[in-house]
Order: sequence, then structure tokens, then C-alpha cells
Amino acid sequence: MSSTTEGRIVSDSNAQKRSDLNIFLMLVLSFFLGVFGAHRFYAQRYLSAVIQLLTLGGLGIWALVDFIIIAFGEFKDSYGYKVRYP
Repeated sequence: MSSTTEGRIVSDSNAQKRSDLNIFLMLVLSFFLGVFGAHRFYAQRYLSAVIQLLTLGGLGIWALVDFIIIAFGEFKDSYGYKVRYP
């Protein structure tokens, strides 16, 4: 059973809420443009995205860690909901 609120949140049958952002797009953005914080801009996490942009993804380390976190489905959007696989 799914319900949408403000077009952003989808509720699973387990009563766990998850974001409806496209995780595959986020993985591609993170892989190719991660040092510029493109995946964080997509997730509407603007402050950390700008910081990541200015530091070039923490010299690549922060971008790599984000890629791994996204791949395991533990990355959170601006509302605090996890971006997970469908």
C-alpha cells in the first residue's frame, strides 16, 4: 500500500517511509559529478552540496563515501527519508 504526500514521500507496506527520488539517477550523478555535489543538489541538500562543490567533494573522499552510501540505499534526502531501490 503506497501513498504520496506532496509528491515526495512514498510509504512502504512496512510503514517505513522512503523518498521517491530516482536512486539510479542519483548514482549516475554521484559517479560522474560527485566531486561537484550534483547528487546532493538533486536531493535538495543545498548547504552540503555547496560545501562539497567548494571542496571538490572533500578532495574526492567525500564524493566516494557518498557514492557508497547511495549504492547501499542509506542516503537521505532533504526531508530525512532514505533514497532506496524500488
